Amino acid sequence: MENTSQQQPLEVSPNSRRSFSFSSLRIKKRHHSNEEGGFTQRRGLKSFSSVRETLRKDEDDASKLHCTEDQANQTAAIPSGEDDSGQPGALKRFSAMWSSFRRNRRDGFKDSEPQELPDPVAENSSRQQRYVSGQYFFEYLVVVSLKKTKDGSSYEPQITYQFPKKDGMAKYQKEEEEKTLRAITLFCFPEGINWAPLTEYPSETFSFVLTEVDGSRRNGYCRRLLPGGRGARPPEAYCIISTLACFGLFSKILEEVEKRRQISTAMIYPFMQKLREAPFPAPGNTVEIKSFIPESGTEIISLTRPLDSWLEHVNFAKLFDCLTDEEVLLVFAAAVLERRIVFIADELGTLSQIIHAVAALLYPFTWQHTMISIVPEILIDVVMAPTPYLLGVQKRLLDLVTEQSDLLVVDLSDNKKETFIASIGDEDSILPPKLKSEILVALSDRQKASTVEELNRVVSEAFLLFFVKTVGHYRSYVKHSRGGGPGVFEKRSFYKAIDSKTTRHFVKKFLQTQMFDLFIQEVEQQQPGPEQGIFHKKILEYQEKKKKDKAKKH
Repeated sequence: MENTSQQQPLEVSPNSRRSFSFSSLRIKKRHHSNEEGGFTQRRGLKSFSSVRETLRKDEDDASKLHCTEDQANQTAAIPSGEDDSGQPGALKRFSAMWSSFRRNRRDGFKDSEPQELPDPVAENSSRQQRYVSGQYFFEYLVVVSLKKTKDGSSYEPQITYQFPKKDGMAKYQKEEEEKTLRAITLFCFPEGINWAPLTEYPSETFSFVLTEVDGSRRNGYCRRLLPGGRGARPPEAYCIISTLACFGLFSKILEEVEKRRQISTAMIYPFMQKLREAPFPAPGNTVEIKSFIPESGTEIISLTRPLDSWLEHVNFAKLFDCLTDEEVLLVFAAAVLERRIVFIADELGTLSQIIHAVAALLYPFTWQHTMISIVPEILIDVVMAPTPYLLGVQKRLLDLVTEQSDLLVVDLSDNKKETFIASIGDEDSILPPKLKSEILVALSDRQKASTVEELNRVVSEAFLLFFVKTVGHYRSYVKHSRGGGPGVFEKRSFYKAIDSKTTRHFVKKFLQTQMFDLFIQEVEQQQPGPEQGIFHKKILEYQEKKKKDKAKKH
């Protein structure tokens, strides 16, 4: 078939241990700050730089090691090192990450800005364009099969097909591509167990994120299934790599892939070719794909993006199936202060959905650190990283996680004895009590929601209003000079303007997070003028309500 080619399997030896870089820190230099202290002591940057200083002497050795690539928000691979006990050294991994980064820069690797959450109002205002210009549905589809090892004793994941095959790349691009493909095999079969042929296997869909060293992200959507045939056979995985975050949409695409796989492998690629040629729809719009299936004729598959585009990668229903409202608030409190959080579950789909749901609660802010929805067993040492992270770990690896301190471990499984296996202990006191109660009241409205979209909207607005009430006055404290140029955020005046003592105490801590720092840096770069976006809309609505309430009192 045109633009497709059979690919030599990429082998991933189960005996060779790999390490990857798990930092997704976006480090920008502040232009100026007239506040004492500024943000020079931000927790994320401080801990990362201290590791870098400690490891500087190891860089020469680490740079000689072979690099492969990882996942996270979607990451790049780093070499492995071992400590005296034979276990990979966490410090050497961080050293090697910097070596990898510097090599990429020398090879001409150009930094690009990480993706931001789409602005729903801005997108909706350009509704005359039904499609997002220049966006493909996906970069490529790969088939990951379990093949016998050379000694025939076990199975290991290998990429047996890639569509389309990428040609004409520079040497460093090919090397990065090979790292990515190797990483995909790890995340399609992350268990690290000895697979055996099966006669029955329930299909499952999950996602992961690959973060490059420059912070750019790609999403992996994976469907594991038992291929057609007779007798026992190992499962295989179909994985779509895309820069687009839209779990619901790609889940439907993978269902169509599975339907065709049950007929014949050859039926998949015409469908994927049509999909690749189709324009990616704008929020609220639909694209139709025509696909021929023997005995059924031509089918029309409709793919629709939700109107609330910043929620299209999220299903909050799963989050509240696994946790109570109060437990969700404790997790949110830890996430909003950028702490280390590990989620435990047996099902890969549960882990990936919960991780993305928790990250979405932070909107309009964006989680800036490591985020790995499913940690492969051979990469489990990432839990030793000193920087903030959101990690999904299968329950059978729990003992390797609980060895760590100063983190929140959340059990999502049905048969759990307790939800919080480990915690710092202050999670219940992080959020202002009055605002916490208001979130719980708002969350109760989700019982009235009749669709996933409605439920997502109720949940997201409950947490969005929390940020409106705590930091929604930020714009008044970004001062611009008459001569133009970047604005300056008056941090001290900003938090002193808050009347509530408990809210002010929370905001002082929140100001030290990287997610707020990068948010306010972007605001500083903007010129004064009308703003758009759902966050700004909610701020205006809240301010108007406060004026009316004040007028009633008088």
